[in-house]
Amino acid sequence: MDITTWGLVALAAAALLVGFSKTAVNGANTISLAVFAAVLPARESTGALLPLLLVGDVIAVITYRRHAHWPTLLRMFPAVAVGVGAGTLFVAWAGDTTIRRSIGAILLFMVAVTLWRRRVAARAAARDEDTAQDEDEDENAMRGEDAPGAAGTGKARLRAQSYGVAGGFTTMVANAGGPVMSLYLLSAGFRKLGFLGTSAWFFLVVNAFKVPFMVGLDLINADSLKLDAMLALAVVLGALVGRAAVTHINQRLFDRLVIAATVIGGLQLLLR
Repeated sequence: MDITTWGLVALAAAALLVGFSKTAVNGANTISLAVFAAVLPARESTGALLPLLLVGDVIAVITYRRHAHWPTLLRMFPAVAVGVGAGTLFVAWAGDTTIRRSIGAILLFMVAVTLWRRRVAARAAARDEDTAQDEDEDENAMRGEDAPGAAGTGKARLRAQSYGVAGGFTTMVANAGGPVMSLYLLSAGFRKLGFLGTSAWFFLVVNAFKVPFMVGLDLINADSLKLDAMLALAVVLGALVGRAAVTHINQRLFDRLVIAATVIGGLQLLLR
């Protein structure tokens, strides 16, 4: 790949942010995918970014593996597989501009839906807010419809399947499933550690599942892997910084950072 020195610096910064997003503010790596798409051709950028995401996923799972909520994951995986299949067909057909704008539009739509749902839920649960903020994160990682006691409700299943298809599609097309998954977990009321643990396992499994499809589309190849080898250390450093920072980020700020990162990433993809 013919990359300038400044282009390589930009990719290294984006790789650092990949690691940070995996252990601190999940969804922040939408900025990374925008940087990769700016430096590299959009289609090829997805293959170059995927192995770096997997490096971050492994670190995130090691860090937060005890906090995953498996009923939620098992509900989503079949729908995600459908989305990945649809995304594969879309990538094989669509051009760079179509891919970027489609993902940007999806992300912004998801933000709007999530903010509306959270506003309605906040009004209904306002009297319980103080108590909820004091819940122990290790023992009470969730609340609302997707808490363990409500895992089988029809409404929760439908929402999980909807976000699962959208997440599978966006993660296959542009490695942009992070914001979709983040918005789903926020709308379901996941607390910080439950959020990070569940998303860590989710993306390790889903990103590994995507590898054969990316290889089949020739988006992961010898050239992209050479670039990944140069950038992998930046992912590790970013993950270590994120792990140190996450304990200093309160829940309200955490939620706002995730949503802000999603909006920024969506606008960059849509308007570029």
